[in-house]
Amino acid sequence: MQHPNLLTRAARWLRGVPNAAPQVRRFAAARVDRLTADWMATEASLNHELRNDLNRLRSRGRDLLQNNDYAVKFAGMVKNNIVGPGGVRLQVRIPDGPGKQDRNANTAIETAWKDWSSACDLTGRQSLRDLCETIVGGLPSDGEFLVRVVRGQDAGNKYGIALQVIDVDRIDTLMNVGPTANSNAVIMGVEVDAYRRPVALHLFAAHPNDGVTSSRLRIRLPIDETLHCFKIERAEQMRGIPWMAAGMLSLHHLGNFKLSALLAAEHGANHYGFFTTPDGQSPIGGLDETGQPITTSQPGTYDTLPTGVSFTPHESKYPNEVFGPFVKTTLQRIASGWRVAYHSLANDLEGVSYSSIRSGALEERDRWAADQEWFISVFMEPVYKMWLQTSLIMGAITLPNGSALPASKLAKFSVHEWQARRWEWVDPKGDMEAKILAVKAGLMAPQDLANAMGYDFDDTLTSIAAAQALAKQLGVQLTAYDPTPGSQPANQAATETKP
Repeated sequence: MQHPNLLTRAARWLRGVPNAAPQVRRFAAARVDRLTADWMATEASLNHELRNDLNRLRSRGRDLLQNNDYAVKFAGMVKNNIVGPGGVRLQVRIPDGPGKQDRNANTAIETAWKDWSSACDLTGRQSLRDLCETIVGGLPSDGEFLVRVVRGQDAGNKYGIALQVIDVDRIDTLMNVGPTANSNAVIMGVEVDAYRRPVALHLFAAHPNDGVTSSRLRIRLPIDETLHCFKIERAEQMRGIPWMAAGMLSLHHLGNFKLSALLAAEHGANHYGFFTTPDGQSPIGGLDETGQPITTSQPGTYDTLPTGVSFTPHESKYPNEVFGPFVKTTLQRIASGWRVAYHSLANDLEGVSYSSIRSGALEERDRWAADQEWFISVFMEPVYKMWLQTSLIMGAITLPNGSALPASKLAKFSVHEWQARRWEWVDPKGDMEAKILAVKAGLMAPQDLANAMGYDFDDTLTSIAAAQALAKQLGVQLTAYDPTPGSQPANQAATETKP
């Protein structure tokens, strides 16, 4: 924008034309005026903000998980949708030539993984699925989890590896040390090198608030022995942010508001009115002029008050008609901050149409699918790689003939996939027909359809073949697999195509 020069401004002044102030473009959200004076924001790093608030956020989040029903529901949603009833399943895909798989090795590794998963916890109390549910269930209040990998004889199993879940309270958040020529920096208990790469964790030897077993003695745990996992929201972030942080304050105030409303309703239900007397003393329990005791109202009777005593009825007007909409609006805001559908968090299906619940469910499932991928990449993948390497070295993975898989072929045996839980279709018939049409049109592979439904395509075909063989042996016809009109069996089609 060109500003007027001095001669132009002088000519305007002589003509009595005011010189307009130059217009400056700026962001309205950054303006400082009387309407935004109370909007205080800092430019501190995320680590600096967490250094002061993380412990309090975590303790308040855990209090909500113990005492607030909506927080409990959200934690349950996190566990059910990321881990699911069957856990994250391993599918080994070891190649054995072009287009073939080494089924014996696949079965051997999957069987050994299943056996180890049943008792992978160092304490022997949890399976891998239960352990995953425990650490994922703490993310709403903690925002992070810590698992120690124990190898060798201390693992207590033939695979030589076990997992120990450690409470993140044991990470010394208040330990912050600057770097020196001979030592690394420590940020909230996380020791980092010059590139901000974690190299160790500084933990309390035991929980700092655990009665007689408490300990403030610090131990240094190398990072390669641990899995300290959290979602990275900003650059150079060293600790996790509780997933409920955005809605914790609103949920706390909503809980207090509902408690006050409940007490007001209870008080109104218990109090029908007030007796008033000239001297201010209650007549109940006293005697009237005839010597009869003054009692409270009884069903089916008309009461007569003594001379000078009047009755003022009490009409409770709360909760009133605005209570429900206010609670709903607050929960909608909390659900938005937690990135879940309102009807799922509040268990409120009143007035929900098919299209709206479908839209909300699909958007929420995208969020859970992304969380599943994150959890697989930061936890399941590292655990499996360490387990496979250690188990092969220990000779714990054997073929049906009893021979152990050689550790020298670790790269070959590392090919695998993960199958996380999937969800039922919102409209089962319509959605399934659309997927089948996509497969027939060549727009979608049957393997992708099986994966979207939570099944392994190879295992599905194997199960179908076994079912057909058993049906043939017993003389039972499975009409579900009858060829459709105009189609032909695969072996016949292959024969007819040969010259």
